[in-house]
Amino acid sequence: MESTSTTVRTKKLADTTAEVKAFSKDFHTITDEIGKIIVGNEELVRSILIAFFCGGHVLIEGLPGLGKTLLVKSLSKALGFEFKRIQFTPDLMPADIIGTQLVIEREDGRKEFKFSKGPIFANIILADEVNRATPKTQSALLEAMGEHQVTVAGNTNVLEEPFFVLATQNPIEMEGTYPLPEAQMDRFFFKLNVPYPSHTALRDILSQTTTSESYEIKTVFPKERALKRVLDMRRLVRDVLMSSEVQEYIVNIVMATQPENRRDTGNLSSELREYANRYISYGTSPRGGQAIVLAAKATALLDDRINVSFEDVDRVVVAALNHRILVNFEAEADKVTTHDILKKAMNALGPKE
Repeated sequence: MESTSTTVRTKKLADTTAEVKAFSKDFHTITDEIGKIIVGNEELVRSILIAFFCGGHVLIEGLPGLGKTLLVKSLSKALGFEFKRIQFTPDLMPADIIGTQLVIEREDGRKEFKFSKGPIFANIILADEVNRATPKTQSALLEAMGEHQVTVAGNTNVLEEPFFVLATQNPIEMEGTYPLPEAQMDRFFFKLNVPYPSHTALRDILSQTTTSESYEIKTVFPKERALKRVLDMRRLVRDVLMSSEVQEYIVNIVMATQPENRRDTGNLSSELREYANRYISYGTSPRGGQAIVLAAKATALLDDRINVSFEDVDRVVVAALNHRILVNFEAEADKVTTHDILKKAMNALGPKE
């Protein structure tokens, strides 16, 4: 007769398998809905959704007119959450984002302060051209991202979950901008580039957007259970298993981005140590390693697995770390990018066949 403990383990395994399949199914349903409007950016949509279900925020760079705003609107529509867009400009003040205290007169003639919420009080925020605002205004946004709350006049106001920020930067207009400091860039889970559409994708975009035919995105989750479903999916991401070998691989990649005078070199090869010393001023923080772990776990779920592989890690390393490494002048002179540094580390540290 089968023991009770064996029966329980079998039931838990069956429940977990069902959860994994449900995660993958819902994820792909969302991408399919967004794909009705967004053409040719499947990998970008996938990466943004991975960050969303890992509880992180995303910074994207792309030329004007590539559909960044439409992408975020489509995401909020598919998920069924409130969306707001904040256009960052040099004269934007912190109060324009988080809100301010207003003086109102009551019916009895007495006056009192009332907090008027800013546009940050929404589930999905598009911070458009975030590098156009002053550092003080940028800090107000980044504080909300990190703490999921804002403080005005000594009162703390909690932001409603899920809270997801997608910030954009225009890479071709740098005059009059305030680039995000490296320490603040670290707040973003992923940094992604919006690629220019391919020949086929551009043809589809023109055909789809210049006719009277319209495409309607359907909300994937019923409104009454949308929040619970998102939180359940986020919990499942953290429950994915990771072997000690894969974890060590991630640790070594993170350590390979550190100049020698800032870290214990561990068991890295002399070639990787010399490469980091030559080209890197500052390496990634532990937060970067956390981003790799969570993103790799989500990637495993999309392949209907409850354990992380080396390939899952390789798929997310660049997006998770490319904005967390500060290269020096020698790297710029030799045209060595953060992408080159990470690829070299993965090639040297990955499993050998």
